Amino acid sequence: MLTGRVLLIAFEGWNDATEGASGALKAIAQQIGAQTLEAVDPEDYYDFQFSRPMVEVDEDGNRTISWPGAEFMQADREHIDQNPALERLFLLVGSEPSRRWLSFAAEILEMVQDREIDSVIMLGSMLADVPHTRPMPIFKSSQNEAFRARFDLEPSRYEGPVGILSILAQAFEAEGIPVLSLWGSVPHYVHNTSNPKAALGFLAEITALIGIGFDTTELADQAFEWERSIDDVAEGDEEMTSYVSQLEANRDQLESEQASGDALAREFERYLNERKDGAGEG
Repeated sequence: MLTGRVLLIAFEGWNDATEGASGALKAIAQQIGAQTLEAVDPEDYYDFQFSRPMVEVDEDGNRTISWPGAEFMQADREHIDQNPALERLFLLVGSEPSRRWLSFAAEILEMVQDREIDSVIMLGSMLADVPHTRPMPIFKSSQNEAFRARFDLEPSRYEGPVGILSILAQAFEAEGIPVLSLWGSVPHYVHNTSNPKAALGFLAEITALIGIGFDTTELADQAFEWERSIDDVAEGDEEMTSYVSQLEANRDQLESEQASGDALAREFERYLNERKDGAGEG
């Protein structure tokens, strides 16, 4: 279990298929009454034609524009008083920047050092050949030797295009801040909607790693409805039903062959290599 000050990171965009990673941290942020401690200037790092600002209208008809960005957050005082363990938990949530990644990483690193963060957990989700009916497979890795020994992890051997998470991880590790990465695999055939089941899986993994529990009732209900809605679609599609059954058989065989995680690690690297081949598509 990780002790000391822990930072959880997730970014919307390339590393966040079906909003599995960002959805998990947004759920945590809502539960702990997260307050923004610092935020990057969106003018510096975002192309607004690519990451467009959003307009919202409240009940009184007032319009508010929210800009893409990244926020460094912590639980509010009321929630910390109720659960003192939250004082050591920090969140970094936002949209993947469109430009000046090195400067962005340097600014985030300064925030991390100012808050004396002891370790970082990064979350990412990717489309894969996995069934929606099974728990989300999560691959854990670290480039930090001490973390690998402590948690029995493998280093990532992936080579190819990367997202902002990899840039941040390298910046942190260079300054002696260990990073543990969690990558969740979500069904590629359900990619146009957010996946609460993925967020639920991440919350369980985070709790096991940091020893802080979260209320998963709402997410569990959403995950149940999400899975049932896909079941309803598959029920009327014989081809889809057959495909899901094959994915279930593959997943069950994989888990029975090797519970140590080596098989999952090989599969994870295969997914990343397939994704690298199609990186030009977005």
